[in-house]
Amino acid sequence: MLKALLLALTLLAPTSNAAEIFTAPPGAPDPAKTYVFYLHGKIIEEKGPRPTDARFGLYDYPAVLETLASRGAVVISAQRPKDTDMAAYAGAVVGQVERLVEAGVPEHHIVVVGFWKGGGIAARVSSFLRRKDVRFVLLAACWDAKQSPVRLTGRVLSIREASDTLVPESCRTFAEQSEKPTSFDEIVIDTGRSHGAFYLPREEWTKPTLDFIHTGRNDPAIGHE
Repeated sequence: MLKALLLALTLLAPTSNAAEIFTAPPGAPDPAKTYVFYLHGKIIEEKGPRPTDARFGLYDYPAVLETLASRGAVVISAQRPKDTDMAAYAGAVVGQVERLVEAGVPEHHIVVVGFWKGGGIAARVSSFLRRKDVRFVLLAACWDAKQSPVRLTGRVLSIREASDTLVPESCRTFAEQSEKPTSFDEIVIDTGRSHGAFYLPREEWTKPTLDFIHTGRNDPAIGHE
């Protein structure tokens, strides 16, 4: 179902305002564009692209992808198989990012956004990749910060929900280790929606995410420090 949706979206590409959403990076990427990897939450592995959780409501994965593409970014996202190993999947994403860089895409035109299990994967991509200007948005991602060997690198934005009892921890534990990321900021939103705050493309988290993705993207200081 998701693949069919993504195919339908990509078939709309001839119009300039159409969302560019793919399951893998394009073979001949345009270095002038921004590439956003979105790594979804665990429930998508188990129940498909638009599941409903009894506690948190509808998770509208396709709507999230369209929102992330709404300012012109190329969005890359695929539904993972059930019980995907986080470290192995992170390694695969690292390979995709490296291929974009090798094709001439600047590091600061690449953003990895991850929610819940996808956020744990994104944190591991940051730890494995070690490129100082690739950007990361960690959404409700740091439930195991005190136990994990992850060392964040790159430019990192963490967003967490104040009412989220499932993921109450800050990502600062990751960021304040002896090896620090290039930059780190954390935003706490308060929608009252608990973990479900990130199930829909609510402005509380999508606006700071989109601003982080696009603001400063053409700053000559980034990538030339």
